[in-house]
Amino acid sequence: MTVRTRFAPSPTGFLHIGGLRTALFCWLYARRHGGKFILRIEDTDLERSTDAAIQQILDGMEWATLIQDEGPFFQTKRFDRYKEVIEEMLASGTAYRCYCTREELEQMRAEQTARGEKPRYDGRWRERADYPPGLPFVVRFKNPLSGEVVVEDVIHGSVVFQNSELDDLIIARSDGTPTYNFCVVVDDMDMQITHVIRGDDHLNNTPRQQNMLLALGQRPPLYAHLPMILGSDGSKLSKRHGAVSVLQYRDEGFLPEAVLNYLARLGWSHGDQEIFTLEEMIRLFDIADVNKSASAFDGEKLAWLNQQHMMRVPAVRLVPMLRWHLEREGVHADDAAQLEQIVVSQRERAKTMREMALNSLFFFRPPSSYDEKAVRKHITSDVLPKLVEIVRDLGQLQNWCAADIHGLISAFSASQGVSLGKIAQPVRLAVSGGTVSPPIDATLAILGKSESLARLARALARWQA
Repeated sequence: MTVRTRFAPSPTGFLHIGGLRTALFCWLYARRHGGKFILRIEDTDLERSTDAAIQQILDGMEWATLIQDEGPFFQTKRFDRYKEVIEEMLASGTAYRCYCTREELEQMRAEQTARGEKPRYDGRWRERADYPPGLPFVVRFKNPLSGEVVVEDVIHGSVVFQNSELDDLIIARSDGTPTYNFCVVVDDMDMQITHVIRGDDHLNNTPRQQNMLLALGQRPPLYAHLPMILGSDGSKLSKRHGAVSVLQYRDEGFLPEAVLNYLARLGWSHGDQEIFTLEEMIRLFDIADVNKSASAFDGEKLAWLNQQHMMRVPAVRLVPMLRWHLEREGVHADDAAQLEQIVVSQRERAKTMREMALNSLFFFRPPSSYDEKAVRKHITSDVLPKLVEIVRDLGQLQNWCAADIHGLISAFSASQGVSLGKIAQPVRLAVSGGTVSPPIDATLAILGKSESLARLARALARWQA
């Protein structure tokens, strides 16, 4: 059997972190077993589905590198197929027309409620054939009246539903459009889905879907219903917890592999290992190892994990990301070698690529002002003459590299009988405007000789005045 999984989001909103975890687990399972991963857009909710949401889903999946093998397929383009299956079910007797009006259904439910019963459709058109011509009708699936439905769930085990608790589901509305649960069944059948991995909020849909598949002569797929992701306080995940568009994580400077690593660990583990490459996750992931209990989203843990990935990947891999974030701040940076040096010098000091870009703006924008508190502390009457001398010595340095710059400043500090920081901090303040930057030798090397000396001269002129 070729494993075939599917991710089937509804474009009634953005792709959020919970949806991305579902997509990841589907993708990983298919990749581990040499199978196929299908992307299906379930857009039958014509009033709420939007083109913007569809594009956001596609962009989010591409950013996360979860590339589908087949699709994307759109349910709205398969209406002819759904109609064909409905006609087959009507002909075979596994579905029937129901002519109940809205008023009849409301009265039925009211009477059931008055008797203390669960409101549900009572099947009054189930065996009738005296269809009134010209009147609107819906099509209902003829669910078995007795027995039980056993959903063999990979995560939750055997989950039993009584058919007597399931009424006859509408599979086509009065305007002829198919309903969600029916479309899912036909799609899974036609696309030969072998494993349905989705959130456990879909578990209650499963018995009806399984019954419809059996009525169509199909063997149901294996199901795995994933536990919810909760907020850090144990409540339902919301925007304040991190339930935002997946692309917002891109905009905030997270690496896709770090986000996927974090999501994989929400409900799944492999020993005590915390950091995984995508290749390791493919090799080790098994849906059977997913926990039954819900997981809590922790933004601080995600940020820590993101920095770990930033530290581990080759610096050149982060250059395009740094350039993208700098451009969002109005900085156009073409020098790839310089950007790579910035990555190497800054990634220990930033948890996201956006933070790295913000911390690195001074490399591209000379300071227009200087931290006043730092100036009062570091630019004293005894330091200014030393600063003049170190600027003169730096100007005479032939080989402008971090090692030689460090050697020169260290030797100068020793000759003056002061600590390295006593000289390095004023230099840092002059070239960056503040007291935070990579080591001063790396900072000056990245800036280049002419730019460094120009900034030092400008600062000296202001401080001497």
